[in-house]
Amino acid sequence: MTSAMTTAERRGYQQICGDNGLMMVVAADQRGGMRKVLADTPEAQAAIDEATLGVVKSAIVAHLANKASCILLDPVCAVPGVVDDGVLARDTGLLIGLDASGWDVDAGGYRISKLVPGVTARRVRELGGTGAKLMVYLRPDTPGANDTNIAIIRDCIADFAAEDVLLVVEILTYQLEGESDADYRAAFPGLIVDSARISVDLGAKVLKLPYPGTAEACARITALCGDIPWAVLSAGVDHETFIGQVETAMANGAAGVIAGRALWKDCISLDADIRADRLERIASGRLREIQAVLDRHATLG
Repeated sequence: MTSAMTTAERRGYQQICGDNGLMMVVAADQRGGMRKVLADTPEAQAAIDEATLGVVKSAIVAHLANKASCILLDPVCAVPGVVDDGVLARDTGLLIGLDASGWDVDAGGYRISKLVPGVTARRVRELGGTGAKLMVYLRPDTPGANDTNIAIIRDCIADFAAEDVLLVVEILTYQLEGESDADYRAAFPGLIVDSARISVDLGAKVLKLPYPGTAEACARITALCGDIPWAVLSAGVDHETFIGQVETAMANGAAGVIAGRALWKDCISLDADIRADRLERIASGRLREIQAVLDRHATLG
């Protein structure tokens, strides 16, 4: 399949990038993961409804993401509110996450990705989205694990191509039942490289990938992607670790960052004043550090 962006896709891609031409996207499409940050017990987490999450996400937009090139939000909690209420800055892009919270498991114990019902490319446009993000789980070394999820990728790419809306494809991998921690760590770089290859073969135009563990794996991803840009995600690691990963990924051909918890996990609170203060001071400081890495590599490039 051709990987060249259409004019509309390219315009969407330009809008999720900063002035330096690189992606600096704040990810706040988490639901279950965000509840775990906001409350300690399962009971307290379950008590946090979608409207409350929407308020927290709106604060992330107002105090953090409006300083970035783009925000990634789910279609459940915070959109179209952040647009209709005038919270989202006019020059900050909006990616809509298609994936539902969690995953299903098939008869073989493999993860099956779940989507939010009814969120098509056309619906993304109706929500004010610049584009969308699809997250799918793959185990490229285990062919029987992937048929359903590959079909999800293929169908989403076709839908977004038909509507001419930008789609970012995110691939995550996971540890199989009975697989040792050491074996999974050893396999991880190759799993991410091969997941990128599968996505490119299916026609993805932009990729969002975990840091694959090594500079060499980053370079392999860049080589197989060719002109297809890829962004590195933070996977919830601490900021200092992530800055190092960003540096390595950018030095080896990445086109930017899509980061969530590494920016804001210790900065959100159900208390509005604490939340605003920490997002403005701590999370925004981290964002500026990442932007400085991107600016440096844009200059080098």
